[in-house]
Amino acid sequence: MWKLVVAGVTAVSVTAFTPAQAQTPSANAREPISAADWGMLTNARVNLVKAALQLTPDQQKYWPAVEDAIRARAEHRAARYAARATRIGELRDSGPVQALRNRDPIAFLNRRADALAQRSADLRKLADAWRPLYQTLQPEQKRRMAFLTLVVLRRLGNAMEERASQSEEESED
Repeated sequence: MWKLVVAGVTAVSVTAFTPAQAQTPSANAREPISAADWGMLTNARVNLVKAALQLTPDQQKYWPAVEDAIRARAEHRAARYAARATRIGELRDSGPVQALRNRDPIAFLNRRADALAQRSADLRKLADAWRPLYQTLQPEQKRRMAFLTLVVLRRLGNAMEERASQSEEESED
């Protein structure tokens, strides 16, 4: 079982970090992550979780809601990332002097608040979707889920979000 989890973690790591680390020739510019890459990452996450839990037939009926919540969260994350990439591209195109002149800290705070509100709503939907399934999990399944949630999926998911946030904050400064 743990070999499956390790193989899945390796697959997700390769999927998650390869497109995220691709760079264009300029020192700070990064190649945006494509919709196909986001889709591959989401599919890998979904498959990893499902394989690690080894759901029973009775538990399978709760899985579609969980998968839908995972996919919705991933779509919103991809949309936030794309919006940031567009904003950063616009700032770079305008040049550093013009970008400094057009800085709007209130707009920045509003964008961050909107992003955090969306993340909050997505996490709430995910928790609500997991609740009925989690109540049916056996102790070993709960341990595997805790491992995946706290160690693997959280780090992979937040790595891209943090990278994008840092890029936007650097552009705003």
